[in-house]
Amino acid sequence: MEKKLKITQVRSYIGRPEKQRRVLRSLGLGRMNRSVTVTDTPEVRGMVGKVSHLVSVEEFEVNRQ
Repeated sequence: MEKKLKITQVRSYIGRPEKQRRVLRSLGLGRMNRSVTVTDTPEVRGMVGKVSHLVSVEEFEVNRQ
């Protein structure tokens, strides 16, 4: 089983530092209520930690056959 994260942007990045904007763009976000599904890795967890106040995260597992 492979762990995945569903990351949804729930707050705007207007007025936020440029570093946080870049993190959102690298995650594939940039608009309100947009969601992306990514593999759960330490790198992605670190990025989510930097913008945790702007996003919501759901964990789920995918059965690969």
